[in-house]
Amino acid sequence: MSTETGSVELVGEQTVGNIARTALFAAIVGAFAQVSFPNPLAPAIPVTLQVLGVFLAGIFLGPLWGSASLVLYLVAGAVGAPVFAGGSAGLVDIFGRLTSGYLLSYPFAAFAIGAIVHDGLTLRDPKRAGLVRLVGGMVVGTVIIYAFGTVGFSYFGNYGLTEAFMLSAVAFIPFEAFKIAAAVGIVRSDRVTAE
Repeated sequence: MSTETGSVELVGEQTVGNIARTALFAAIVGAFAQVSFPNPLAPAIPVTLQVLGVFLAGIFLGPLWGSASLVLYLVAGAVGAPVFAGGSAGLVDIFGRLTSGYLLSYPFAAFAIGAIVHDGLTLRDPKRAGLVRLVGGMVVGTVIIYAFGTVGFSYFGNYGLTEAFMLSAVAFIPFEAFKIAAAVGIVRSDRVTAE
């Protein structure tokens, strides 16, 4: 009597790869959060590279996996991993600080960026996206981040929306332009290939 054994693939190879990339981008955003310097125009909120990580997650992972990577990032920070700016962590960073709105915006921004760059929910090679689509996706993502950030800054800082927008968004536009340019350079680089 012979018995045959076969292998059963519980999770597809592509899914495993996407999960690994999702975790990688969550870690990248956490690392980018540690690169921080004061903004002379808005001393209450430091400039970090987190938003560059959000841009890249949406661009390289697409809307679904990109937003999942930012949800994973927030969950890691909520349970105590020191992944937020300055090595902070905890629920108070997500739901109780001037910068809480920014953090909460990241999954939504990554989803929008990915949907625009990939022209829908299907993951495509981001190098094939035109420059207008690529930059447009990041501009829309920035608007989402600024909208959430302004509301959070207004609520937790007891500022009016206009004042909050001037302090928490306008002062960061030059830095976001630099991050958009950096993301375009990374996408267009010959060293980076999308799978």
